[in-house]
Amino acid sequence: MRVITQHAIGGPEVLTTVDAPRPEPLPTEVLVRVAAIGLNPLEARLRGGEFPLLGAPPFVLGWDISGVVEQSRTWRFQPGDEVFGMPLFPRAANAYAEFVVAPAVHLARKPASLSHVEAAALPVVGLTAWQGLVDIACVSAGDRVLVHGGGGGVGHVAIQVAKALGAHVTTTASGGKREFVVGLGADEVVDYTEVDFAAVVRDIDVVLDTLGGDAAERSLAVLRPGGHFVTAVADEDTALAARYEAAGMRFSGIGVEPDQIALRGLVDLVERGRLRVHVQEAFPFERVADAHRLLDGGHLRGKLVLTV
Repeated sequence: MRVITQHAIGGPEVLTTVDAPRPEPLPTEVLVRVAAIGLNPLEARLRGGEFPLLGAPPFVLGWDISGVVEQSRTWRFQPGDEVFGMPLFPRAANAYAEFVVAPAVHLARKPASLSHVEAAALPVVGLTAWQGLVDIACVSAGDRVLVHGGGGGVGHVAIQVAKALGAHVTTTASGGKREFVVGLGADEVVDYTEVDFAAVVRDIDVVLDTLGGDAAERSLAVLRPGGHFVTAVADEDTALAARYEAAGMRFSGIGVEPDQIALRGLVDLVERGRLRVHVQEAFPFERVADAHRLLDGGHLRGKLVLTV
């Protein structure tokens, strides 16, 4: 099979396609013939050596997959079943490949209404949004939620999850993404290029932070007493957590996990027409370096995907 690997830390040019043996599933696992692979900013950071989650090169990036079960050693799926998921995170899933072995409990059946490209774009961002809003913050009808970075991967799904839970949703986004995020259900949009959100937003029950940096610091000002700050990017910032807790707020970090129950929850939203996934661009497998150059640039609308 073909695999995209890297033998050195560096820019997109270090990603190369090589031949590798097809993996074999163990009991309780399936072998998936991959149709599409979702790309995430984390993978660009790992490629560039920002932190050694996967150890030293060589390694294969990637977690988000959608495809067809080729071989099954579990009762949960049969060959021919269409599945998607985020297997093994944060351990290496070796997902930039034509075939991937995954624990069956890390996958769910792909909704018929989603293409493989759309389904591959959903797991990491969808699970982050679901675990942050549903499992951690327990958002319910009438809550006021602020989603930072509503036009991005996690943000554009989080807006829809929060709306499905009955929340009033405010989001920060650039002016060019206003129409996009309003179309997803955002009730209020703050153009962060023109306005300081901390000066105009108040009485928020839950902040979902996908940005970190000074946005995480300044979000303290917008929460109501006892409000909940949930971050997908500053989860290990103990000093920031201490400031929130000293102010009487709750602070939680999301270390996203494989979760079949949450995947099924996302599938339910898709099937009820409450959630759609936006793919900014899909690249052929061989153009992974081009995809990573776009990933490096940031400011994406939704997700990028590789097709196999």
